[in-house]
Amino acid sequence: MKKFNLIAVFFVCMLIVNTTFAQGVKNIVLVHGAFADGSGWEGVYNILSKKGYNVTAVQNPLTSLEDDVAAVNRALDKQEGPVILVGHSWGGAVITEAGNSPKVVGLVYVAAFQPDAGESALKWAMDAPPAPENGILNPDAAGFLYYDKAKFHAGFCADVSKEKADFMFASQGPVGAKGFGTPVSQAAWKTKPSWGIVATADKSISPDTERKMYKRSGTKITELNGSHVIFISKPKEVAAVIETAAKEADKK
Repeated sequence: MKKFNLIAVFFVCMLIVNTTFAQGVKNIVLVHGAFADGSGWEGVYNILSKKGYNVTAVQNPLTSLEDDVAAVNRALDKQEGPVILVGHSWGGAVITEAGNSPKVVGLVYVAAFQPDAGESALKWAMDAPPAPENGILNPDAAGFLYYDKAKFHAGFCADVSKEKADFMFASQGPVGAKGFGTPVSQAAWKTKPSWGIVATADKSISPDTERKMYKRSGTKITELNGSHVIFISKPKEVAAVIETAAKEADKK
């Protein structure tokens, strides 16, 4: 009887360990980029939250790198347990800095900038000639960047409907130009595992630039055929990469 009890206890313990292991990281924090807001993550949010993840979408002020990092840090402070931090576009520069938080155990870059310490997003934005469809305008008198209405659909979100693109343009979040020129002080991807999605039809950031940044950092790369807003047009595929990161980061 004593031997049987020991075996039963052993299997119960193994079941608990395996269940905990399978759960992985449960906190996901999503960071949007320029000309956008947190609502763009709705499709990804719905998929991950239905699977039991605790998902938070940050609303960046887009006024500077420091301000956006502070907004992300406020969201991280509210998380209980380890976090996968996800950034789109300009949000990649933000998570590269904010990802140094001890709560962050993995980073996911979605068609995103991934600068090193001492580098800015602007450096990588200038890495390749802009696509003809790219519609980022020069800064206005207040120092903010907007996206050209005539090029918004083709250059920013070609794989969503015209009606969706029109709304996205009308609700775009202009970004402070000085943020693009501000260098990152410490690159979180140097000490934490990272995953990256290349949007192969991206007209706002060159797919080759995305590949170059991700390969330099040893990021695990997934290529998806879609526009710069691949997280909106293909939320299922993007959510799958985030879930992979949540499961794999937990093993490290």
